[in-house]
Amino acid sequence: MSTQEAMVNAFIEGAAELDEATAVMIAQRKALLGPAYRLMYERPLHFVRGEGVWLYDPDGNAYLDAYNNVTSIGHCHPKVVEAIREQVGILATNTRYLHGAVLAYAKRLLATMPDEVEHLMFTCTGSDANDLAIRIAQSHTGGEGIIVTETAYHGITQAVSEFSPSLGENVNLGAHVRTVPAPDSYRVDNVAEEFTAGVNAAIADLKRHGIKPALFICDGIFASDGVFDGPRGFLKGAVDAIHAAGGLYIADEVQSGFARTGEAMWGFQRHDVIPDIVTMGKPMGNGFPVAGVAARAEVLAEFGKKARYFNTFGGNAVAVAAASAVLDVIEGENLLENSRVIGLYLKDGFQALARKHACLGDIRGAGLFLGVEIVSDRAGKTPDAAAATRIINGLRDENVLISGCAKAANVLKIRPPIVFSRENADELIEKLDRVLHRLS
Repeated sequence: MSTQEAMVNAFIEGAAELDEATAVMIAQRKALLGPAYRLMYERPLHFVRGEGVWLYDPDGNAYLDAYNNVTSIGHCHPKVVEAIREQVGILATNTRYLHGAVLAYAKRLLATMPDEVEHLMFTCTGSDANDLAIRIAQSHTGGEGIIVTETAYHGITQAVSEFSPSLGENVNLGAHVRTVPAPDSYRVDNVAEEFTAGVNAAIADLKRHGIKPALFICDGIFASDGVFDGPRGFLKGAVDAIHAAGGLYIADEVQSGFARTGEAMWGFQRHDVIPDIVTMGKPMGNGFPVAGVAARAEVLAEFGKKARYFNTFGGNAVAVAAASAVLDVIEGENLLENSRVIGLYLKDGFQALARKHACLGDIRGAGLFLGVEIVSDRAGKTPDAAAATRIINGLRDENVLISGCAKAANVLKIRPPIVFSRENADELIEKLDRVLHRLS
């Protein structure tokens, strides 16, 4: 199987009939951009405009976006747009000059985290943030070993791709990387015990090979592994294990942060653990490239003595204006509560559908990040990737966007903008029901 075929919800050339305009654009894209890029859906989509929870194609057809977490507070949110427009007309320069807005934002963001997390450094992307985070962790611990879940995604830089197993078998994991099974609450009775045992086994294997453990990193919702949200507190044993081995716990909040999971601003807060390092990106600027690394002071101290960090664009005044506007909107529009309430409403709706459609297995997630397990046999909990692909593309034909994830590629990944309304949720539920009826 090729890398493209192995991707969840990937366009596979020749697998579906395309209209002429789409086929021409795909050919041009391939000729101009080369072979490494990927497209989504059996019949890829062309969008020219976004607003709120909607994306629009060239003919003006609206698609309900229940997938893109980059523009987490909605496409082209006017407050973010205006903040960027205003600041780019005043000053846009690197962070080697003093700027009050940068300091004000850092103080404001750190106030949302545990008191132990005292410093914030800026990058442009989540990949940059995780790259910087592992440099800091390895400097502090003197170790190299990294532990991740077996279908994790943490970024695309050389260093970070080495511990992003979801990139596929053709992207090699580093010799210093160990993977542990995802915390599969659908199939495992005692998730905390088994996950802790997995991390301890990975630590032991690193040591057996003469590699000192440096860090355990995971995202707070295990997004690529299949969207696993709990039980609450199950991470504590794994965090204690890496600390006992002299390593650090890095909370990758690129996907689960900024009010996404509904109960708290950050995904790790649902598990009653305090990270040594927190990384963030994507929704931080609602599409504008800004990301960050927050860390305990003692963790950052050694790196600060030995290394000079500089990022031309990371955390410049325009980026900070966008990021500040995002926090304004989350607070001003009460989006943490909206994520919680609408997430529960969606989950209830999916559970109601599961009583009608046998292919829907486990319904899980937190806030507006949900996973729906598609199975061919509920009793055996047998993953059905083919059915999941048909459902995802069936919803695409109903003008609703979701995607898939998990090691078995059978979990519907649903993460709409956190401005999603009850009316939006009803449309998603209704159209999913329609697709399931049609495919049954």
